[in-house]
Amino acid sequence: MFETLRKTLTGLTAAAALTAIAAPAAMAQEKSLLDDILARGKLIVGTGSTNAPWHFKDESGNLVGFDIDIAKMIAMGLFKDPNKIEFVEQSSDARIPNVTTGKVDITCQFMTVTAERAQQVAVTIPYYREGVGLLMKAGGKYKSYDDLKKAGSGAVISVLQNVYAEDMVHAALPDAKVDQYESVDLMYQALSSGQADAAATDQSSVKWFIVQQPGQYIDAGYAWGPQSYSCAVKRGDQQWLNFVNTVLHEAMTGVDFATYAGSFKKWFGVELPQPAIGFPVEYK
Repeated sequence: MFETLRKTLTGLTAAAALTAIAAPAAMAQEKSLLDDILARGKLIVGTGSTNAPWHFKDESGNLVGFDIDIAKMIAMGLFKDPNKIEFVEQSSDARIPNVTTGKVDITCQFMTVTAERAQQVAVTIPYYREGVGLLMKAGGKYKSYDDLKKAGSGAVISVLQNVYAEDMVHAALPDAKVDQYESVDLMYQALSSGQADAAATDQSSVKWFIVQQPGQYIDAGYAWGPQSYSCAVKRGDQQWLNFVNTVLHEAMTGVDFATYAGSFKKWFGVELPQPAIGFPVEYK
């Protein structure tokens, strides 16, 4: 009897000790940057300022662009006020370090998702799918991607100079002549002057040029080389990541779709179809 009682008390003591150890750990897991941001009263976002239509400054010196709108949607979700936000302007190579060191709460800066980056930061669900597109002059010799492909080596494509530029263009137009330029401006000048029949550039840039200069340019109608753009947060904080993912998901598919669609139309000139009502299409 006494032996049984001793074992019971010993078991209870061990259980109590485990509970005492586990309690602080559970409390630590519940602590989230989300709580700190709400208490602080503003969201701190890392982004750029020189790449339209993603992040750039308008005539009044204010940051604008699609990345800026995405950040404001997150601030709206936090505070019901899209302006409760502090932007930290950063270079592309600071996107991950500023998150990991806590300088910013989140980076929203046209960051391509890769497995390597996902080892360093937690990436959110994608809010845009980028790709390579072909910008053409309206009224030019060729009218579409099919025309360019049929032209074979007769088609000249301008592209920003880099080690994989020729392979990138030939993935879509195997026989086209590829002219590489040292800057984006020179690449577009070649198109405008007629030295090139199309410019191979980001699909978002193709759409932006058409929005900015209506009637002067057209989209060839073909894109390739898909890559996802996501925001980045510090690893290990599932509550904060879940919150941001919820905001982005409902912006693209749910209650805040009108805001997302309005921004998409403004920067890319595309009218998005309303998400289907009924069974959530993303789970099909």
